[in-house]
Amino acid sequence: MRCSSQVKPISDLDANAAEVLANLAEQREPRFITQNGEARAVLQDVVSFEETQETLALLKILAVGSQEVAAGKVRSASEVIARLRASRAVA
Repeated sequence: MRCSSQVKPISDLDANAAEVLANLAEQREPRFITQNGEARAVLQDVVSFEETQETLALLKILAVGSQEVAAGKVRSASEVIARLRASRAVA
């Protein structure tokens, strides 16, 4: 992805909103919007946004897991299986 080709002034969005949205959905590349020559916003299609959010959620889960491993908050697989079997036997 070449970010430089996706940098557009806010006036382009004002004048061509429907076309900009269609391009976002088709190309699935973000569009960087500038105002007075400075970056102000990033537009992204909904599917890409949802994929990004799912990826971030998975990365957060992995980070928490890594922190728990580092803190020694782990159990062996055999211990977990035994506890699950014991809880099923009680229920």
